[in-house]
Amino acid sequence: MRSPQPARPARIAKGNIMLLELAQWLAKDLRIFNVFNYITLRAVLAAMTALALSFLFGPAVIRWLAEKKIGQAVRDDGPQSHLAKTGTPTMGGALILIAIGVTTLLWGDLMNRYIWVVLLVTLGFGAIGWVDDWRKVVHRNPKGLSAKAKFFWQSLIGVAAALFLAGTAALPAQTELIVPFFKTVAYPLGIIGFVVLTYFVIVGTSNAVNLTDGLDGLAIMPTVMVAGALAIFAYVAGHAGFSKYLGLPYIPGAGELAVFLGALCGAGLGFLWFNAYPAEVFMGDVGALALGAALGTVAVVVRQEIVLFIMGGVFVVETLSVMIQVAYFKATGGKRIFLMAPLHHHYELKGWKETQVVVRFWIITIMLVLFGLSTLKLR
Repeated sequence: MRSPQPARPARIAKGNIMLLELAQWLAKDLRIFNVFNYITLRAVLAAMTALALSFLFGPAVIRWLAEKKIGQAVRDDGPQSHLAKTGTPTMGGALILIAIGVTTLLWGDLMNRYIWVVLLVTLGFGAIGWVDDWRKVVHRNPKGLSAKAKFFWQSLIGVAAALFLAGTAALPAQTELIVPFFKTVAYPLGIIGFVVLTYFVIVGTSNAVNLTDGLDGLAIMPTVMVAGALAIFAYVAGHAGFSKYLGLPYIPGAGELAVFLGALCGAGLGFLWFNAYPAEVFMGDVGALALGAALGTVAVVVRQEIVLFIMGGVFVVETLSVMIQVAYFKATGGKRIFLMAPLHHHYELKGWKETQVVVRFWIITIMLVLFGLSTLKLR
């Protein structure tokens, strides 16, 4: 008796024009190509493809940025060790976005609405960051895109994504706030509540990652680790059997996001090769805003906003340090709680080396990600 073949999504072959459709066409005659129906395999291949693209095109992108004199400006009031970074090519986040975009189009199911909403949000926030960076480094405008303009465009994309996800939700669980560690605790948000929460998660995570991106490798590695964990949540949420067994809401189609997140992990690791201390390139707002928005959107789709808050604890604390510093400064007429905000600069001014801060924040993220993953079973 033949072993049963993996279930094939009914709509993939109709509209997917990339590698997945080609594999399914070949599978009609060669059964070995049926393996490409497995999300897990395509997620691994997406990670490998994005990593290869980053390695292949990274040096050329860095050379181009250097030739165009798209270099990082460093604050005079920051740690003195950072002055040596002046002129280092920035806007390298474009390399990450290219690798993610190309890889997702190659290996993803292009008929899956979640793939498109996450990809478009990522590229949209990347475009905002690109304009901001371009004005800063090319037009020599220290302010870049004005805060009001940046907030407006972020809000527009965030609300549009929230409305789309709310409008396409087919199950009650897709708009509930899931509380980790409790199987039966979920709060119905309603359309308005869901849209508001989604907006704050996407925009908040985007800006949190951007604030964290201040040291070589500090933001990209936690982003990769959180993305890898979210890929597991996405795969479980999109699998009826696994989601039922683990007590998670079943979100049809969410599993495909593991492919996107695999691409993000591969592209992020490839970028880290060039961004590790001493960095050859910085990602800039074009990368940080986009990656944060991607994590936030995926967390909303798989209904794990609270788990994202836990796993991205480094991003949360960095953001809180800025908010506390600003509020205290205004309230006390110039006094400060931290030597400098965001928090990573505080520890630098206390005498920690840059590499110590980065690696210790990585270690903290590893622990938080493992804690977040434990919510899969501890319910």
